[in-house]
Amino acid sequence: MAAHVNTFPKLHNAMWPGVVGKGEGGEPPIGLETMLDLTAAAEVVGVKFDGVDLFLCDPHVSIDSTDADLERLAERVRSRNLKIGSLVAPVWGGTGGGSAMGDVEEQGRFLTQVTKACKIGKKLREMGIRPYGLIRIDSAVDPASWAADPEGNQKKIAATFSKACDIADLYEERLAAEGEICWGGMHSWKRMVQLLELVNRPQTLGFQADMAHTLLYLLGYNAPEDALLPEGFAWDNEEVFLAAYEKLTSVLRSWTNDLHIAQNDATVKGAGSHDKTGRHCLPDDPNGKLDIPRLAGYWLRSNGQVTRRMRHICWDGCMFSNETLMKPQTWNAILSAMLAVRDAHGWQE
Repeated sequence: MAAHVNTFPKLHNAMWPGVVGKGEGGEPPIGLETMLDLTAAAEVVGVKFDGVDLFLCDPHVSIDSTDADLERLAERVRSRNLKIGSLVAPVWGGTGGGSAMGDVEEQGRFLTQVTKACKIGKKLREMGIRPYGLIRIDSAVDPASWAADPEGNQKKIAATFSKACDIADLYEERLAAEGEICWGGMHSWKRMVQLLELVNRPQTLGFQADMAHTLLYLLGYNAPEDALLPEGFAWDNEEVFLAAYEKLTSVLRSWTNDLHIAQNDATVKGAGSHDKTGRHCLPDDPNGKLDIPRLAGYWLRSNGQVTRRMRHICWDGCMFSNETLMKPQTWNAILSAMLAVRDAHGWQE
């Protein structure tokens, strides 16, 4: 069989590494135009990125974009032979949102941002530039604040997420809750599953699995009681690691509706205003703990069969230095890793 024959899932690059962890006295953001150019220029054996996932926040894409703004955005993406996929709703306090477990005003700001994101998503679909993708959300609160009343706060987050589902349904959008150790109520695999089950809207709200962040679920960062790997685990013990990874993915796979391909060295990192979370590494980092093509299959297959649930997958590599992000070889290496995943777990249409 000829190499690289699969055409799905489509291969996307995230634009937010140009923004997340930047500013706040650190490195300056990298503009959307530059991130689009870097993405469009990447090429591996004739294969290029199919599209981009976007952060709906200045300085990239304003959450208050007008129709004219979105027309210009669509043209910028289309002119580079790319599509738009999933959109990150800016639900955090610093970007105009508020805690999903906060008071009525905070929850209202959270839901307002979800509404605006869904409107933008629908508009981009109508423009023909966004054939697939979801709206990404999280709880917008830290684990320490959540821990003051775990069960009560979990119910508050679930109630807010349920209202977010109502909004998404109005715009025929779907939501993806990205579990990270830095988000209260979503900071462990058990709490993530609990939250999804409390909301219980699987047709609207699913799980966005990031391979770097979910690795930290195994180690129990911010939730030692939920660790799936023993303390002092030796990374060369493949049998123990794969058993833990299978347990993790077996409970979250059926909820997963969006997947971030990523690498992690089993450490955490924060930058700028972003709290510590799973450290993203380049795919070929010698300290990386993930066999990316092999482990991506745990999310993309069920009982050995490709599920075809996700029309696209996206690379996520937040908090890389600007020097790294500006190197063309960075994006070629990333695209190569993405292509290996599609070769192993993709399909043709």
